[in-house]
Amino acid sequence: MATTVFVPKDAAALSVGADRVAAALTQAAAASGRDITIVRTGSRGMCWLEPLVEVDTTHGRIAYGPVTEDDVPGLVAADIFGGGAHSLRHGTVGDIPYFGSQTRITFARVGVVDPASLDDYIAHGGYRGLARAISMTGADVVKAVTDSGLRGRGGAAFPTGIKWKTVLDAPAGQKYVTCNADEGDSGTFADRMLMEGDPFTLIEGMTIAGLAVGATRGYIYLRAEYPHAHQALLTAISRAEQGGYLGADVCGTGRAFHLEVRLGAGAYICGEETSMLESLEGKRGEVRPRPPLPALKGLFGQPTIVNNVMSLASVPAILADGPEAYAGFGVGRSRGTLTVQLGGNVKRGGLIEVPFGLTLREIVEGYGGGTASGRPVRAVQVGGPLGAYLPVSQLDTVLDYEAFGAIDALLGHGGIVVFDDTVNMAAMARYALEFCAIESCGKCTPCRIGSTRGTEIVDRIMAGHDREQNIAMLEGLCETLFYGSLCGLGGLTPYPVRSALTHFRQDFLTSE
Repeated sequence: MATTVFVPKDAAALSVGADRVAAALTQAAAASGRDITIVRTGSRGMCWLEPLVEVDTTHGRIAYGPVTEDDVPGLVAADIFGGGAHSLRHGTVGDIPYFGSQTRITFARVGVVDPASLDDYIAHGGYRGLARAISMTGADVVKAVTDSGLRGRGGAAFPTGIKWKTVLDAPAGQKYVTCNADEGDSGTFADRMLMEGDPFTLIEGMTIAGLAVGATRGYIYLRAEYPHAHQALLTAISRAEQGGYLGADVCGTGRAFHLEVRLGAGAYICGEETSMLESLEGKRGEVRPRPPLPALKGLFGQPTIVNNVMSLASVPAILADGPEAYAGFGVGRSRGTLTVQLGGNVKRGGLIEVPFGLTLREIVEGYGGGTASGRPVRAVQVGGPLGAYLPVSQLDTVLDYEAFGAIDALLGHGGIVVFDDTVNMAAMARYALEFCAIESCGKCTPCRIGSTRGTEIVDRIMAGHDREQNIAMLEGLCETLFYGSLCGLGGLTPYPVRSALTHFRQDFLTSE
């Protein structure tokens, strides 16, 4: 009987040689007369252990990592295919504290299943949510999503159920479900990992949304820089269609839901929902003024659900297990789990799914193990390139949308980037302004011009020219950006700048 060996084909694992490891294992097994079957999965999210190879044994799936192709002969000699002892052996994945202490709901199947196999997805609980949704009215499905407390994971944290109800109640001959998979924030990779490791979960979530509100078409707006996710989605969509889970007659209900993938062209602004809709329509990605809201007049002027990957991928579990189970996790108005992406100067970076309510310190020091450099943590940026820079004194802030709002910060998509004490925070503030200047769609003056002038002002400050006067001018410019910008790109740019000025002002007064 063949031994099953699991090797990830997630982009992060591929970047450190997962394909070479899989090939070496195949060759070594053949040479030693061992019969093995290699299954290519997603990543478990422990980036410092990639490639993480798992072997199915009578004691469970035993993990080894990080494995290089040069390690394979020694591993085979140590009987890796039987779960043998080796310095790279970690026991089962659940034995690894980093992983075992998580609460995996949205990512329950990532790293477990073959992302190209519909049968594997169903065998691990897939499509239970859709089956339950089919037995309910659209209004009841929307109520379940509302009762779960699910909020948008794309940054604004708007209640998902309210969006869906608005679309459900809107009269229209055609409605749409759109997924914003243009994951452009620095330090974020959860969307990519989900799409590469368990694309059927996203497909199921979008199908539930479509049937609930009466939408017959869905679009995944995917960044073109994600070729592996693109292929995984195309394969999964094709197999879902073949299995009757997508198409003109979803699961024999007589109701249609068709799903397509559309590639973006690398514009950060298209992470904003109305710019994404413009791009989907074949236009230049520019922000639309609101009202009207996309839920009433969205894609091609029709009522449209716009959610990001994590929001939609959370829906199948909510329907399958009931909204109360999901709402049972979290704190305050932040219910369920958050997929934290930990990166930057950190010892153990990766993806962590935990209930809302943990502190930043528990993530950075507990899961992350502090800095990779071994130097003290000085700052942590949360929420992408437009998130605030938080000092060590704020590391006890709870992962909760309202708690972050109370300290003028953003939780956003859950990206956390760590910096040690060598970072120059004036230079980081300049980066935020320059990023905004480059990525601005140009539609409104505060963002288009303000970000450029802001970069120039920081350059003058760092060169030592009239520092106090220029700092005052920079603070005034932040006010203009915050209140005058048409969308979040310009409106959120002040967050990193203001936080750097507030908590690390000395860097502006001494930079050369």
